[in-house]
Amino acid sequence: MSASKPVHVAVGVVTDAAARVLICRRGAHRHQGGLWEFPGGKVEPGEDVCAALDRELTEEVGIRPELAWPLIRVPYRYPDKEVLLDVWRVSRFTGAAQGREGQCCQWVMPPALADFRFPPANHPIVLAAGLPARYLITPSLAGAEGLLRGVQQGLSLGCKLVQLRTDGLSEVQLEKLAHTLLAVVRAAGGKLLVSRRVDIARRVGADGVHLSTAQLWALRARPLPASLLVGASCHNPEDLARACTIGVDFAVLSPVRATLSHPGREPLGWQTFAAWIRDVSIPVYALGGVGPADMERAWRARAQGVAGIRKFWRAG
Repeated sequence: MSASKPVHVAVGVVTDAAARVLICRRGAHRHQGGLWEFPGGKVEPGEDVCAALDRELTEEVGIRPELAWPLIRVPYRYPDKEVLLDVWRVSRFTGAAQGREGQCCQWVMPPALADFRFPPANHPIVLAAGLPARYLITPSLAGAEGLLRGVQQGLSLGCKLVQLRTDGLSEVQLEKLAHTLLAVVRAAGGKLLVSRRVDIARRVGADGVHLSTAQLWALRARPLPASLLVGASCHNPEDLARACTIGVDFAVLSPVRATLSHPGREPLGWQTFAAWIRDVSIPVYALGGVGPADMERAWRARAQGVAGIRKFWRAG
């Protein structure tokens, strides 16, 4: 007997003008009842996923999407059923959200999503909803003052996730700089990750660590608890699969375009990038020759957003 197909579900991560996310509580009689979820519902046979999203959001919470981008696809097997969550970010809509089926609905800021209980399949969606669209990576060997200025400017432009590169810094310099940047980034509502150095990230109380590709393959499991972020650098589908296996929270995939920092590496191009991340169940940033102007192109490819150094960096 052939296995039944997974239930295809269209899901909306709906945000309002205040950057709040809409969540709803499942009825006690439903599968995973009593838990919170992002609104949406089953895609009918032969139905386009965008049409299903429009229909489900209208029926369930009384809004009509006007602007939606693909975000992430999450396959998940429960003991009694298998689902494929086809998740879209909805940043513009008409109507006023309300529980049209008697369910409780609530607008919450992304960091507060951690205070709500979601079904296990929703964990990657909670991560994607809470991560910003811009990921700033500091340049190597930047002077402390220039680096601080650049990070402050990046934060003002909406780069609320910052990776501190560790190249060329002594242990003492790195720890001191991490302490300084951590205060600046958190004051702006952002998060600071330390590149590669799990020990330094722990000592300074950073928000997480970004693993190199070599570390990704050397580790057997994520090196930090779930309360902290773990990112990873990937360059091919095998790297992305490994990132999912060890439980990282997000990845960057590069190079999308040719870069000065890796002149000999063949760029992926947007078509290959999109194909490689289509069924990856963690958020993925585009990296390599991309910048803020590429955001919509990245979203069309199902990326979380764009990461960068040169095109994000304005220190000087």
